[in-house]
Amino acid sequence: MVHARRNYGQYCGLAAALDVIGERWTLLIIRELLLGPRRYSDLIAALPGVGTNLLAERLKFLTAEGVLRKVADDQGKDRGYELTEIGRQLREPVLSLARWGLPFLDAPTPEDVVRPHWGFLAVQAMIDDSRVPDRDEAYEFRVDDVLFHVLVRDGSASAVEGRYPGSPTVTAITDAHTFMEIGSKQLSPFGAVVSGRLTLQGDPEAILRVSALLGLVPEGSPDQARGAASR
Repeated sequence: MVHARRNYGQYCGLAAALDVIGERWTLLIIRELLLGPRRYSDLIAALPGVGTNLLAERLKFLTAEGVLRKVADDQGKDRGYELTEIGRQLREPVLSLARWGLPFLDAPTPEDVVRPHWGFLAVQAMIDDSRVPDRDEAYEFRVDDVLFHVLVRDGSASAVEGRYPGSPTVTAITDAHTFMEIGSKQLSPFGAVVSGRLTLQGDPEAILRVSALLGLVPEGSPDQARGAASR
């Protein structure tokens, strides 16, 4: 049985949300499950520092609240936990919080843990819908051993897991630490290229377009963007 928790005792939607997801580690569990079902062992590995009993308690509580559910494959083999429909509604709030939090990141220390799959969520958070290119193209990212791409179609952009099935307009190859440093603007993509930490393949104009889409160059004219690229 899940023990009753303290709550704010306020008749307010925000307070009610925090009663469910406001505990420490809860949103990080949600972050992992936004990428798909995860077993208990996967979550322990992805969340260094969480206690085993604490994780078990959080999973039990979120399952009881209908945010998660246990899942099995066709043979009945345990696949761990996945988000329910209510849980999946947290995607945009979590991405918005991640976008809001990026400027608070300092340069990483040797003790900081970075997972390459976090780059997939980070790029979703970084997409600026007001700066979508006026042409269809695809940008592929290889962050350590994780592949994903941003697909621009009909004036909208979306992040998709896996390799782009055709020829991407731009390919970016880097490691997880560098990707997160770029996302938090601790490091410019062009500085990362010069230092050898990032490889960019593709047309220079397309590289500027994807950089603008991800908020990595100042808003303004192409000439201003080129000026940022040359610094």
